[in-house]
Amino acid sequence: MSIALPPRRKPVAPSAPPTATTRPALDWRIRFGVLSLIWGFSFLLIKVGTRGFAPFQVTFGRLLFGTAVLAVALAVRRERLPRGGRTWTHLTVAALLLNALPFSLFAYSELTIPSTLAGICNATSPLWGMVLSLVALSEDRPTRRRVAGLGLGFLGVLTVLGAWQGFSGLDVTGTAMALLASLCYPIGWIYVRRTLGGNSSSHLALSTSQLLLATVQLAVVLPFFTSVPTSLPVGPLLAVIVLGALGTGFAILLQYGIVAEVGPTTGQMVTYFIPVIATAAGVTLLHEPLSWNTPVGALVVVAGAALTQSRQSRRGAPAIGTTPAARTTGADQP
Repeated sequence: MSIALPPRRKPVAPSAPPTATTRPALDWRIRFGVLSLIWGFSFLLIKVGTRGFAPFQVTFGRLLFGTAVLAVALAVRRERLPRGGRTWTHLTVAALLLNALPFSLFAYSELTIPSTLAGICNATSPLWGMVLSLVALSEDRPTRRRVAGLGLGFLGVLTVLGAWQGFSGLDVTGTAMALLASLCYPIGWIYVRRTLGGNSSSHLALSTSQLLLATVQLAVVLPFFTSVPTSLPVGPLLAVIVLGALGTGFAILLQYGIVAEVGPTTGQMVTYFIPVIATAAGVTLLHEPLSWNTPVGALVVVAGAALTQSRQSRRGAPAIGTTPAARTTGADQP
């Protein structure tokens, strides 16, 4: 799951350390672990949801319940949605690239591939992000460490896919959809950085608007590709509700708190725990098959992704995915 927020143009002085009255009730490490579990289990919930509903229906339900959670939070905080046609136009594109399209692709991919593989494909987003940032963002410059991370990451992808076996037994279409979904996120991050930088609206207002627009986009698509469900199976219905309310809406609020407290660099590290949790959940709860190359390749992918997110060169520009604008989801999120 990804919500990309615009960076502020003016530097903001660091806030004072939390006092006894402002310190969160739970330590950030506990909330970080909860967020990792929520996003790691999202792929299992998608798989369960598609057992009773069409992929577009799963995505629509996810967006609908996620938007509802953020709308309630927005009302409680008495904040308003952003204004201006230009802002809403850019948010419409961001909603497509960061929510509607990747969510739908992951849902379709899990019709034919295990949730474990989908979770691992999601971890390739930082790899795609580095490649695209070198082309689209002038402040990003390749370093030996990041190039090595890129090569290592894609070596891990080939290991997961079993390239030496000729990708035997692999559903090419489903895997391609999952990889394309992970590619959507860095494209969306770069777009937001270029178009919504310096927007004065709050992160919550922008995120709520983005999810709302993505929900509308799916509502338009649904009549053309699906029909009204003849039944509402309890298991898949609960999976979609939890995926939206907890895995999308609440998770966004949770990550905002973590990023605000410990910074985006630490907050975005949740990306590296998602494939591990997704694999464990798929194998233990859904009894999905697991060969040696899947966990080994996943670890290589995570290691490579971590290297690509290392600090930039002496100019100090942050790597793609280490600013609130790029990774306040991400995400990478599923």
